[in-house]
Amino acid sequence: MMKKKIVHFIFNLGRGGAETMMVRVIKELDEYEHVVVTIFPLNHFGNELQCDKLICLNLSSLFSLPWAVIKFRRLVKKEKPAMVHTHLFWPTVIARAAVPKKIPLITTIHAFIANSVEYKYWRIRFLDKLTYRFRKSIIIVVAKGALEEYFSFLKLKPYKAYALYTFVDINRFNITNTKPKDTSPVFRVISVGALRAQKNYAYLINAFAQLKDAPVELHIYGAGNLQQSLQQQINETGANVILKGEVKNIEQVIPQYDLYVMSSGFEGFSLSVLEAMAMGMPLLLSDIPSFREQCEDVATYFSLNDVNDLSQKILAISMKGGDELKAIGEHGRERAIHNFTLPQHIEGLRKIYTEALTGNN
Repeated sequence: MMKKKIVHFIFNLGRGGAETMMVRVIKELDEYEHVVVTIFPLNHFGNELQCDKLICLNLSSLFSLPWAVIKFRRLVKKEKPAMVHTHLFWPTVIARAAVPKKIPLITTIHAFIANSVEYKYWRIRFLDKLTYRFRKSIIIVVAKGALEEYFSFLKLKPYKAYALYTFVDINRFNITNTKPKDTSPVFRVISVGALRAQKNYAYLINAFAQLKDAPVELHIYGAGNLQQSLQQQINETGANVILKGEVKNIEQVIPQYDLYVMSSGFEGFSLSVLEAMAMGMPLLLSDIPSFREQCEDVATYFSLNDVNDLSQKILAISMKGGDELKAIGEHGRERAIHNFTLPQHIEGLRKIYTEALTGNN
């Protein structure tokens, strides 16, 4: 029996949460044929991406949007997919203008959009609203709060929409598979994520600048266009912060630290936080709605309006004993295992795909 073909359309294959989720899902859904299409050629996954075909539109810039619609329409006509699944804003806008209505179109929203940098611009909100009204796609949102916010913020009437939580690979992010933590008199803190404005790393560095005389140190893992400015801030403030770059074996790295911190101004449903939860890391997170929904009472939260709140909480946590920190981390691990696993996500996605393909929504 011939497999039904899905075209997955995404901005690029930089190693972010949306990209990682898509790559992992494709690997599990071997009952389908998978064609991955990107707007730009960046690819940090290599052989990790197990698709039948990888195609890049190779746009010169986003100013070529009309040309992108034409190219993607031609591609869909040639590939004849049973369904198209888009991730992130620009692929979604292009697909809504290009994909015939006879082909099911699914869109995954990966963030709470009200506080996102993109949606502060009226033209972004206008394009999303306009294209959704023109071509209503089936919406998947990675958190319940984000699902409600998407339609209320854009003042849209839902067509078909689902909340489907992001997942963590429990088999990979398993503390039993890692080497023992190195002993160190310094309390070591880790943060993982691309070096971009959303992650708010400048706020973290300011907090650690207040702690430069304390035995605490922050290591940030990730790459991005803010590397130079963040390094300059570290140099100027004398903060005990090291930019460690991007690594592929992050599951071996995380357990070598005492605390996981993230200072994002907004998120969808953070994959890196789920990975830290699964590895039993104590969590210190910015007090934003997505983190509250994701972690509930298994994390400590700090205000984004008072950098002193963050520095004082880091100091207080650093004074806790190892057994107490381990117990806190185990509480988070149990939550991840019970709520956010890959099999749970795949089961939900299979149902959505089946309903879309059979018209039984």
